[in-house]
Amino acid sequence: QVQLVESGGGLVQAGGSLRLSCAASGRTFWNYAMGWFRQAPGKEREFVAAISWTGGSTWYADSVKGRFTISRDNAKNTQYLTMNSLKPEDTAVYYCAGGASRYATSGTSWVGHWGQGTQVTVSS
Repeated sequence: QVQLVESGGGLVQAGGSLRLSCAASGRTFWNYAMGWFRQAPGKEREFVAAISWTGGSTWYADSVKGRFTISRDNAKNTQYLTMNSLKPEDTAVYYCAGGASRYATSGTSWVGHWGQGTQVTVSS
């Protein structure tokens, strides 16, 4: 059974930083894209960032470009999202996405598996 387990969420002040991790088990994702989505209260789930199977290509939502960095360690079957200069509007539940293809888009068609989510709260 595939499991994606997020960690690293929490409460941080505006301007602060957090690093989210997503550890995969039950399947190796070294040859699949991975990524992150988020969902704020009362809003739809939205794309945040994604990384190709080699890590050579990355994609970001315009709202996080220049502040967030996605990375992966295929040896550990883990991906990361480093979030800097956090804003109150970044407050959401962040979901890890495990791909069913090598490359990603801002939609969800490439996602094969979802994590349970981790809460990120940015106070002003």
